[in-house]
Amino acid sequence: MNAPSFEPTPEQGTGSDMAAAPGRIVLLTTSHRVAPGLLSWPAWQALHAADRVLCADGAHPQLPYLREAGTTVEEASPTAEELVDVCAGGRTVVVVATGEGEPALTDGLARLAGSGRVQMPELELLPASYDLPGARLLDLVQVMDRIRAECPWSSQQTHKGLAKYGIEEAYELVEAIEDGDRDELREELGDVLLQVVFHARIAEEDPDTPFSIDDVAGGIVTKLIHRHPHVFGDETATTPEEVKEHWLRTKAVEKQRTSVTEGIPLGQPGLALAAKLASRVRTAGLEVPLPAGEGIGYELLGLAVRAEAAGVDPEAALRSAARAYRDAVRRAEGLAE
Repeated sequence: MNAPSFEPTPEQGTGSDMAAAPGRIVLLTTSHRVAPGLLSWPAWQALHAADRVLCADGAHPQLPYLREAGTTVEEASPTAEELVDVCAGGRTVVVVATGEGEPALTDGLARLAGSGRVQMPELELLPASYDLPGARLLDLVQVMDRIRAECPWSSQQTHKGLAKYGIEEAYELVEAIEDGDRDELREELGDVLLQVVFHARIAEEDPDTPFSIDDVAGGIVTKLIHRHPHVFGDETATTPEEVKEHWLRTKAVEKQRTSVTEGIPLGQPGLALAAKLASRVRTAGLEVPLPAGEGIGYELLGLAVRAEAAGVDPEAALRSAARAYRDAVRRAEGLAE
């Protein structure tokens, strides 16, 4: 296509008219995480009122929707000087920014404004669409999709092969929580999230029962709504205990389990397993005596049950004590904690 002219038109005026009315430049930014065409009302007003609308990227995803709405968009990438000239005479030019945000143009405009030699148009940065909360998750899904397709290591991974990493990342998350390190906590949450997205991406390729990250998210959304009738329904809960009752009652109806022990992963650490069994027994109101036996295992079982009854996580308590033991070892070695 022919490049648009950036010479002032007769309607723009010359001389004193140009000096008196330097015009207006609107840099219109959009988010690629929002569907094209979903722009704010101020953005549509600026586009309809503009004398010219320019965009350097002829494949910009917004262009078909702007043109469908009757906006003429010229494919052009003027310099800062050309853009200032075309605004002279009180004209408004809207620049639809590319994904990079037009750094060369904005830097050039900043240099012109700083020189003091040019009467600058009014400059406005107008966000036409905003990211919704959670929008960066879309980036994560896209990045994971590309890594799965192009990375020699990632493309060969399976659910079973990644299982150990899920366990490691979960423990590292717990450690960050217990250390109170906010930066580490944010990073470890990201590592755990990566495991979820990675497994969901692998699951898409299953020939028999594929599912995607949207299916995973949809499933947990449905579960959360169903198990919070006091938030999304007509039930009432004013205490954490009542909330837990709602959760357990709804879960029991969903699962239709014949034993309170069903659904407890036996591969978890021993103290956590013992405490979980004790919690299920206590919640169900069952009277189950501890099995008779001798040895450390039965003693630890008794301690775990006692801890759970007292509202103490035995696994966390043992970790805390082990940390104190580690510090004592380091002191004995003459090392700083």
